[in-house]
Amino acid sequence: MNKYSRTITQDPTLPASQAMLYGIGLSEQDLKKAQVGIVSTGFDGNTCNMHLNDLAREVKQAVWDQELVGLVFHTIGVSDGIANGTEGMRYSLVSRDVIADSIETVCGAQYYDGLIAVVGCDKNMPGSLIAMGRLNRPAIMVYGGTIAGGHYKGKELNIISAFEALGEKIKGQLSEEDFKGIIQNSCPGAGACGGMYTANTMASAIEALGMALPYSSSNPALSQEKSNECVEAGKAIRLLLEKDIKPRDIMTRQAFENAITLVMVLGGSTNAVLHLIAMAKSVGLSLTQDDFQRISDKTPLLGDLKPSGKYLMEAVHKIGGVPAVMKYLWQKGYLHGDCLTVTGKTVAENIAPAHDLDFEKQDVMVPVERALKKTGHLQILYGNLAEKGSVAKITGKEGERFKGTARVFNGEFELVDGIQSGKINEGDVVVIRYVGPKGAPGMPEMLKPTSLIMGSGLGKSVALITDGRFSGGSHGFVIGHITPEAFDGGLLALVEDGDWIEIDVKKHQINLLVDEKTLAIRRSQYKPKPLRVNHGILYKYAKLVKTAAEGCVTDED
Repeated sequence: MNKYSRTITQDPTLPASQAMLYGIGLSEQDLKKAQVGIVSTGFDGNTCNMHLNDLAREVKQAVWDQELVGLVFHTIGVSDGIANGTEGMRYSLVSRDVIADSIETVCGAQYYDGLIAVVGCDKNMPGSLIAMGRLNRPAIMVYGGTIAGGHYKGKELNIISAFEALGEKIKGQLSEEDFKGIIQNSCPGAGACGGMYTANTMASAIEALGMALPYSSSNPALSQEKSNECVEAGKAIRLLLEKDIKPRDIMTRQAFENAITLVMVLGGSTNAVLHLIAMAKSVGLSLTQDDFQRISDKTPLLGDLKPSGKYLMEAVHKIGGVPAVMKYLWQKGYLHGDCLTVTGKTVAENIAPAHDLDFEKQDVMVPVERALKKTGHLQILYGNLAEKGSVAKITGKEGERFKGTARVFNGEFELVDGIQSGKINEGDVVVIRYVGPKGAPGMPEMLKPTSLIMGSGLGKSVALITDGRFSGGSHGFVIGHITPEAFDGGLLALVEDGDWIEIDVKKHQINLLVDEKTLAIRRSQYKPKPLRVNHGILYKYAKLVKTAAEGCVTDED
């Protein structure tokens, strides 16, 4: 069928290989068929992933229906929503590379001809794409789909509602009964977090990249459309095998530009920056933070989606899905239409039959002429606090300049105590440090801090900067991915309470306003912090991981 023929299992010098494949129930005729590994990140402990094993079984049947051998295997997942606000969140970004490594390991050892990844939560998507890029065999990603919105007392809810409810409770603005009501109704069933948070951001970006079928990112988790997609994945992988279309044929520089453009238009997560950089590296491309700024400068924000807007991903599905959005962008000249995709067709061919957006009947997406923001919300800032860069999420509601006095916390748990004790005041620049890739280690998300700040009513009056990450659900005047991180000796480590910090988005600057003489004294007195771990996967990660500006990859010198 393609260059990856099953000679490895037909080779008479490999009797053990043949014996074991007969042992799993394959026939002599089956041994002549291409084998497709179907990897699921399904597990019971997370709404994002709880249904993925069922979808994987549907994909498996679809693969066999195409006269191919479909073989299911599994890799890990962790729930960011459950891990957030705990020490467990240090394992979240680490899981991306474990997923990539494990998929590469299984497919490399078994020498599967093709790969279909059935994935759900935030790190599942980039992890699976990194593996596909490394292996460079025909591959497709099937997204598990978005969760339905929750409801309580007439209020629409999602996962961020639960975090922000805690801030309201701490502030005394929410009763214990209503707090429990929000918590118990925010996540009504299977599917990834409903806003334009990291899961939906990465699924949308990967669809725009061409590595998922049209509508994959906007098809709800529990829908006939998602089940139909599993069937179509079986057909598509056969086509890819027949035509020998591989990830590196699809994941080109122009394709990545399409992905970044869609992230900007939809108001996607800051995490897209480090994930897309890492995905590009897996196929030998150099993508930098400055590429994001270049595209941000010419791309409007059009999606009124949570966390900063009104709508959830299910609303995008109702207006025609991501293909409808991409069709509009292509018509306006924002996308490269000639990029190849996993359908075997180009982007332009895929989106041609999509619905046209009707701006009179819906306001989930607005036209370019009435953009929510004329340029992208993701902004790359430099300065003495971020010599190698940082990533700001500025949708236009936060303002573009902030100058305030520092309130310094060594980790998010200190910050939570600070909120509860009233240490943070209007006009402060909240600094959370030693939570970077090495300092944590693992670069956890600061979702609980941002949610508590919003819930306590300080969201419009303080800024938050960190060498950690943010959840796609974080909003407010927030700057993350500060590089170099405090643990690596970045200036962030020398900031003290009361120091003036100035953030200027228009000038792409974030600076500590302290004179060099004072900083020299602080440097002479500074004692580097020891690594927080001395064994296990976090230790290995800290020793291998590159900076946030380099995508936090773990397979480079």
